[in-house]
Amino acid sequence: MTKAIELAVVGHTNAGKTSLLRTLTRRNDFGEVSDRPGTTRDVNAIPLNVDGVAVVRFLDTPGLEDAPALLEHLQAMDACYPVAQKIDAFLAGPRALGDFEQEAKVLRCMKNVDAALLVIDTRETPLPKFSDEIEILKWCAKPILPVLNYVGNSDSQEPAWLAMFATHGLHARVRFQTVAPMHDAEKNLYSDLGGLLPERRGQLQDLTAYLARERQERHTSGLRLVGDLILSLASYRETLDAEVVSEEAARAKRIRLFQAEVAERSRQGFASMLELHGFALDSAETAMLPELAERWNSDLFNPEMLKQAGKRLGIGSMVGMAFGLAADVAVAGVSLGAGVTTGAAIGGFLSQGRVGKKLLNKLRGKLELSLNDSALLLLAGQHLSMLMALEKRGHADQFLLRAPSPIIFSEKEARPLLAAVKSARAHPEWASAVELTAGQRKQRDDQSDSLCQFFLQNLAANPVHAARNDRSR
Repeated sequence: MTKAIELAVVGHTNAGKTSLLRTLTRRNDFGEVSDRPGTTRDVNAIPLNVDGVAVVRFLDTPGLEDAPALLEHLQAMDACYPVAQKIDAFLAGPRALGDFEQEAKVLRCMKNVDAALLVIDTRETPLPKFSDEIEILKWCAKPILPVLNYVGNSDSQEPAWLAMFATHGLHARVRFQTVAPMHDAEKNLYSDLGGLLPERRGQLQDLTAYLARERQERHTSGLRLVGDLILSLASYRETLDAEVVSEEAARAKRIRLFQAEVAERSRQGFASMLELHGFALDSAETAMLPELAERWNSDLFNPEMLKQAGKRLGIGSMVGMAFGLAADVAVAGVSLGAGVTTGAAIGGFLSQGRVGKKLLNKLRGKLELSLNDSALLLLAGQHLSMLMALEKRGHADQFLLRAPSPIIFSEKEARPLLAAVKSARAHPEWASAVELTAGQRKQRDDQSDSLCQFFLQNLAANPVHAARNDRSR
């Protein structure tokens, strides 16, 4: 079995070493990330596994706290020692257990790894003490790859850092942003490591290919989660007896319960998406809709939002009436959810001929509550935009992921989605996948596959959707 590549993650206190490892391993529970200096006090190992086997073993090290004093101490040692032996002599001496204890932990680790990732907070000014750190690490005679963190920040001093690296002969480097990794940053990191470790290049290339496949599979799984949610909600319905329909308070209560069930299913969908991407449930706003006054919560059952969505989809007055039933049900985002009591509304149904009479008869007897198309499109847009936000989010990000603006579908873009919704409405059994027969499950899965392909093609063909999906905090 090929031995795992061992990489020390080194750098000054609070440079973002643990944050980098959380992002590379997709583990937001590893170590402690804090603005307090010296959060990491010991060397902590974390593997990066492929099919259960460690391919890379990262070693998170404490920060180098007093590099100038340590370098002075090393330079003062007997000149007959070669540089590498000075490190060994220091580690065997008393000061490695005393005032340089933290630095000694780093250097012991450096002596036993294949290479080091030197994490740099580019927002810091490259002071002489940082140059001393680099010099000490070079004395360990191991390949060093600088990882430039926070390069996307406006106060980044990247050019000054590059100049410092050049004076130490470090010309390979990787630009990174641990809280929101840049496109191909991970791939570039392992590619550049392959240049420093030619004997491990094949192993690193295999790892990069595996991570790319995993990323695509995760994306497809996320789209399937969205598709499954839309199908289950499109097929979900509740029946109201005539006496409930005729009694305003009872009718309103059932509509609220219906909304609450929709909100809970939406929350469960968010939770599944967070789990898929390795985030904790408190990483995003997954509280029930519409009780909390968050933007998405109000959008889903907001009359004006539903009205605007209807206009975008070219919904005519009859269809809009059937789905919204005036302001009474537009508030709920529910189709056929409340009685039409005005003569004008009843006349509107009768003017539509046989279909209108059928709808009116429903209103006089039992009714079925279901989500209208506008609400389903809003839900799809919400979950797709959350998926895109999670794919851009690093596992070191400590800020609450606020609900991004939902993707808005044009009439043309929405047609395949509405066709799937129409199909789902004819299959109320799809509302609960647990109770499906094998044949029903296959039919539902086929429709879910079609939706997934629609989402894949739609997002790939419409970069404007990604541009609208800015993270907000």
